[in-house]
Amino acid sequence: MARRLEYSITGLGANQRHVASAEEIVIEDVPHAFSEAEKFQLTDAVLANLTNLQLTNISLFNFADDNAPLKDSNFTGCKTFPEDLSWPSKSVWGVLDLLTGSSLIETVPIGAVCYKNNKHYNAKKCSTVLSEWTTSELHAQDPTSVMSPLYQGKTCMPENGNTSTCELGGFPSYVVNATRVSQIQLAVNFARNLNIRLVVHNTGHDFLGKSTGAGALSIWTHHLKSVDLITDYKSFSYSGPALKLGSGIQVADLYAAADKFGYTAVGGECKGVGVTGGYLAGGGHSPLSSMYGMGSDQVLSIDVVLPSGRFITADERNNEDLFWALRGGGGGTFGVVTSMTVKVYPKMNFSGMTFSVLSGPDTNISVEVFWQAVAVYWRKLPSYVEEGSYGYSTIFPRGPAAAGNTWDMRPWLVPGMKLIDFKVMVASLLSEWEALGFVVEPQYFEHDNFHQTWTSHFPVEAVGNLNLRTASRLFPKKNWQDPALLNKTIATIRAVAQEGSALILYNINGAKPAGVLDSAVNPAWREAVLYVIIGSMWAEGSTKAEIEAVNKKVTHDWMERFREITPGAGGYGNEGDVMEPDFAQAFYGSNYARLLSIKERIDPWGVFWAPTAVGSESWYVTGQEKWLTLQNGKLCRK
Repeated sequence: MARRLEYSITGLGANQRHVASAEEIVIEDVPHAFSEAEKFQLTDAVLANLTNLQLTNISLFNFADDNAPLKDSNFTGCKTFPEDLSWPSKSVWGVLDLLTGSSLIETVPIGAVCYKNNKHYNAKKCSTVLSEWTTSELHAQDPTSVMSPLYQGKTCMPENGNTSTCELGGFPSYVVNATRVSQIQLAVNFARNLNIRLVVHNTGHDFLGKSTGAGALSIWTHHLKSVDLITDYKSFSYSGPALKLGSGIQVADLYAAADKFGYTAVGGECKGVGVTGGYLAGGGHSPLSSMYGMGSDQVLSIDVVLPSGRFITADERNNEDLFWALRGGGGGTFGVVTSMTVKVYPKMNFSGMTFSVLSGPDTNISVEVFWQAVAVYWRKLPSYVEEGSYGYSTIFPRGPAAAGNTWDMRPWLVPGMKLIDFKVMVASLLSEWEALGFVVEPQYFEHDNFHQTWTSHFPVEAVGNLNLRTASRLFPKKNWQDPALLNKTIATIRAVAQEGSALILYNINGAKPAGVLDSAVNPAWREAVLYVIIGSMWAEGSTKAEIEAVNKKVTHDWMERFREITPGAGGYGNEGDVMEPDFAQAFYGSNYARLLSIKERIDPWGVFWAPTAVGSESWYVTGQEKWLTLQNGKLCRK
């Protein structure tokens, strides 16, 4: 049976109010209701009504003709830039502001409050920005700030307020603070019809520069915070509890809501991650992945604004190609997701441990014994993921290789396992470590729910680094099946670490659970046993040549060694190398050709672009170094 729903667009300005004639829309019955934000949609009838009111420039907000892709020769080169003659006037931007209910924000970089030579200077706010700069929440609450300022060109850094001028750099020019679907549709249509670069921004938790861009209009989805429990979601492949999540929901929101409702949810490790933004779109690894698969394997339905401006639902029986692509095919590519509906599971037991170990000449653990102990652990990784294990640890250098390392397990846990059984699982490892003289003092834990486990034992992420490049690689099971290859794998990772790279290590497997529909998630996740993030920093005051050398070492030396021992595998696009030489293979694998076909079909206008996203190879950002692409130039077609 079809249901009849009425929608209207409201709020045409601070001093004006107009409710367009409601259009009665008939949609196929779907197993979930729209959120409050999704009940306000832009339709052809609404646009016709606005035209009848003789409001100026309404044609700029028309939907695309899906059968007639943009052919204007003016739109085949670069995106319209603020310095171009075709850049919209203030009055035209004012129409967008009017129609979106005064939701348009002209960008002021977060660090501007520290610059005494501009009107935004505020000593008290500056003090807060400086003191909280490394916290994710500071950046998430700002409409344009990103947690890796390197990619917006390190523009308007707060610590430089007394010595330089605040510039926009790679920040977008304007932001629509989206609280309704209609506002997103208006922004998409406006950007497409005027050939303006468009970016999607949620929390700024972004390590590749995907959520920022010079001369762009940004859609800020951070305030789409609805969470609704569906106790008995029914579809053709699933029957059970689910949560419908607005696209502004972050990991902390998800876990708290699931716990309140009496369930366990699959989400990310870091508090600031936007769940239904880039996280699920990119696949999403989780502390529960070895048991329940990737984050994208939990998705049951997706509500999204397309490049045409149309708002649709994608699920296993509606818009199936897009449903496949949006589950692992990357964020900022196919449209603006407004909500996703995801599976949840019963509450369960979580047991595990944390520990911290130092090695080096000033400790009781030598460098060689340290790496022998690490190798013992690494050799056992396949057996641990078979138990559903999630081992998250970091190995950081304490200086030169001879100075040793710190190894923090933060944490190692197994969903659904009792502590007594966890201790049995790790007993042989601890015995082998003891025989080596590798002394650890594990801090064991056991909780009857995931929320308490996560809040008690996971670290708080530090962000805001100006001088850090990272990359990632997935190591498949087959590297453990050949003794010679396993020895080479262990030696290679150790060598990279001893040359100065930090290691962030995940013993994790993202195999597709039984009954889950196929998706675009990187196939390399399905065979993974170990996921490794590497990275290196350069010192403040480094020369351009020194910075170039560090960047090239990450991409073309360390990562190349990893590629050589994992042929056909890949990395995680959300935490990958922005300069990955073959990003299509590394981040999308055998799915790329199909993803590109879908992208070209639904977005022939090139509305959505992001570095390393599907189809990004057809564009470039002007004025960039060959060894690092930032987002502070004009976006142009190749």
